[in-house]
Amino acid sequence: MIAAIKPAGANTRGLLAYLYGPGRHDEHLDPHLVTGFAMLGMPNPGRDENATLTDLARHLDEPVRLRNSEFGKPVTDHVWHCPVRAAPEDRHLSDTEWADIAQRIVSAAGIAPDGDDLACRWIAVRHADDHIHILATTVREDGRRPKLHDSGIRVGDECRQIEKDYGLRQLKKGDRTAARRPTQAEMHKAERLGWEQTSRQWLQDRIRAAIPHATSAEELLAYLEADDILIKPRRGPSGDLLGYAVGRPGDLNKDGEQIYHPGGKIAPDLTLPKLKARLETSAPEEHPTARRNRPSTPWHQATEALDTLPTQITHTSTGSGDARTQTHITALGELIEATAQKAPADLRNQLHAASKTFARAQRSQIRAEDRAAHTLRTAARDIANTATSPDGSAFAALVAATVWAAILAGRWHEAKGHAHQADAARQAVQHLQSAADDALAPLLTALESRRPTEETRRTLASDVRAAVPEHAERILADPAWPGLATVLADAEAGGHKPHQLLQEAAARRELGTAHRPARVLITRIQHTSRNPAPNRRAEAARLRSATASAFGAPSPAAQLPTTTAAPTSRLSRPRR
Repeated sequence: MIAAIKPAGANTRGLLAYLYGPGRHDEHLDPHLVTGFAMLGMPNPGRDENATLTDLARHLDEPVRLRNSEFGKPVTDHVWHCPVRAAPEDRHLSDTEWADIAQRIVSAAGIAPDGDDLACRWIAVRHADDHIHILATTVREDGRRPKLHDSGIRVGDECRQIEKDYGLRQLKKGDRTAARRPTQAEMHKAERLGWEQTSRQWLQDRIRAAIPHATSAEELLAYLEADDILIKPRRGPSGDLLGYAVGRPGDLNKDGEQIYHPGGKIAPDLTLPKLKARLETSAPEEHPTARRNRPSTPWHQATEALDTLPTQITHTSTGSGDARTQTHITALGELIEATAQKAPADLRNQLHAASKTFARAQRSQIRAEDRAAHTLRTAARDIANTATSPDGSAFAALVAATVWAAILAGRWHEAKGHAHQADAARQAVQHLQSAADDALAPLLTALESRRPTEETRRTLASDVRAAVPEHAERILADPAWPGLATVLADAEAGGHKPHQLLQEAAARRELGTAHRPARVLITRIQHTSRNPAPNRRAEAARLRSATASAFGAPSPAAQLPTTTAAPTSRLSRPRR
């Protein structure tokens, strides 16, 4: 059940004309009162042929007229309007049940608390099976204004209880972090103009798509303007950016003027201060060897950045730990969006759907510590701004890594009681998993076409049983096992140990939640083993040489010629 409190109005008679009229888009059938502040003696146009809408409006407005006659400044925002709608699958409620629901809602809102004889005047009108409209005039009988601060939260809580009491569909409790729902006027306008989205929805998608491309609020607005979004900045005398509003081309008001929407009215996390905090974070000091060891492509770099998430997203974190976790989840959404923009054409729809769905998981009531996720945000920006397309294995590894990251994000939200965010993360996982399967499909075909010999597969199966015994049978029964065997054989030929690679992959990504564990291991091991294994003897000799040079003595390694033998695979050695 949804109760949507509308902005305050000033025309009681005009709203009654709509409620008792034929309707603009929905059919209004048999409009009538189901209850009100005092049914006895109240004009009832739906049932009394002598009663008019003007009579009813005057009856409701009486306290307003009395107050306005006593005070110099008249009340003009006194019309409170709240449609209350049941879910489509709910049973039809009787007039008596709707009357009880209306009474509970006006009490929760502060319009007419239980037992308050001097409360506001109100009515509930029904003109359809699935909803009612509550109209109130917000001047009490004693001339005071009601206390309506946070009334939406209280009404929402009461709706959740009503759902339980009446056996209706139970919705999740709101947390004031959701984007505003489109109004009926916005939806009707979009339909009239042939737009698939309302202006605020369309603008939200464009702003989120631009975030991975920018490193400052000014850069973000410039990027949006280049994308034909109309920008209306608000600046101080010094020229500093103080706020912004955006407009959709062709979205005009009745006077033919462009309509602009402030960022905060589009979504709670798109205000200028919050965007600045996300975008304008300083880079942490980098370790001297970090650049040398950095992966060669943005796709590999992003996968490496995602590998750190299990240590950043913990279910038991509190205080600053929660803030850091929320930051990494927000940055994860930016990475998913950037990946969707640069994905192969056949994978973009699923990834864009994942990005759009995950936007709800990116924000909660926990304030993010925006400096904490610099590495992940840098990876997202590198992908958004790269001109090169990813190779198949690198892209498949990245998408598979985002699946696990989204699972972790959903688990954290669930542990924290963030129902809407956890649900959004679960939906995003479904889209991401579908994209991961599609990204891996051509690679699997190529890998299976050159599967190792039966003897080699038996040897590698022994490695699987030794490295991950609890998941071995599921892995070996997976249709993708021949492809995984090929990957393990290739890795061993490059000097890696299959047993060690399997253990490392299982430690990176929990296999219990993987619906196809062999596929998960393929992408993970291909990413890990893409470079030849380091020659430990050569590395030790290099360190000895560097140490000796620091003390001015030649090292033995510098005096003697060295030879490096190529690693010999146990799979290619002749059996004795």
